[in-house]
Amino acid sequence: MRMKGKVRNYLKDLLNEGRALHFSLIDPAKLPKDLYSIARKLCEAGTSGFLVGGTLGVTVESLNETLEVLEGFDVPKIIFPSNINLLSPKADAILFLSLLNSDDLYFVVGAQVSSSLMVKKFQLESLPTAYLIVGNGGTASHVGRARPIPFENHELALAYASAAELMGMEYVYLEAGSGSPETVRPEMVQTLSRSVSSHIIVGGGIRSPERARELVKAGAEIIVTGNLIEENADKALKIIEATRKQNIGSRDVH
Repeated sequence: MRMKGKVRNYLKDLLNEGRALHFSLIDPAKLPKDLYSIARKLCEAGTSGFLVGGTLGVTVESLNETLEVLEGFDVPKIIFPSNINLLSPKADAILFLSLLNSDDLYFVVGAQVSSSLMVKKFQLESLPTAYLIVGNGGTASHVGRARPIPFENHELALAYASAAELMGMEYVYLEAGSGSPETVRPEMVQTLSRSVSSHIIVGGGIRSPERARELVKAGAEIIVTGNLIEENADKALKIIEATRKQNIGSRDVH
């Protein structure tokens, strides 16, 4: 199914139902041989879309191979970019990320300028997203030269999210880092959800249905799991089911 030009409306319609969404993050550099079978189970459990990308080791060939395997599933395939050359017309959309708390302007705006014409050439639907590294941030923090927001500094996170909102970014992605021992805290999510209108995505270290539910109750609208899919697919399926059954916490922003 091709969904070009429709991903934003697809996500909006699902969010309007009042329940949280789930994205399954597939890393082409760690492509399992049974990806099709795993993807089918993820879709049956209720995942709302596939994020395709990884920080290290991803090639154009592995990106395209992954997208080809996922092509037959009736959910959007969204590129989660790590470099400007990792784009493909086989995807439906791209999280057009700006790493706002990077010390390197390349990751704030330079990569976006360099890739913009290719994104338009491939007719990828752009989902403007502020990418904020929280806590230790893992590999993404190191590669992106980020100055991570401390887990407990809700005010600083709110300042970044508010700037993103004022610049017209539709999504704010709070990233604790792949395999993080701690997730973004629900208190931080709640602070943002009550003050900004951008949709809040939370990823990194989410390893239990209980934690997913806590984050959604706090106002997270999209939960992302990645490493867990590779390590314990059954647990990942339970997180998807818990997320999709949970009502999103109330928001004060209109």
